[in-house]
Amino acid sequence: YRMLDLITYFTAGDPEVHAWTIERGTKAPQAAGKIHSDFERGFIRAEVMKCADLLELGTEAAVKSAGKLGTEGKEYVVHDGDVMHFRFNV
Repeated sequence: YRMLDLITYFTAGDPEVHAWTIERGTKAPQAAGKIHSDFERGFIRAEVMKCADLLELGTEAAVKSAGKLGTEGKEYVVHDGDVMHFRFNV
């Protein structure tokens, strides 16, 4: 991955977690577009937490109550290991 300049971000829902491969430096709307073009076209924001925080704290609710769940806009550059939930409207 390092030689190819790729990173991984995750989406999580009931019942699955999915890993997505993107190029380092990809912004949130383009990362959302990897899932579906409508996500990129109608991108509003992304709720982002670090995978390490989720593993340490156990639940999304615990991450949120610890103040480690961020809301990011169109200019956010996705980091390796981000867990993301995209908000969009088309």
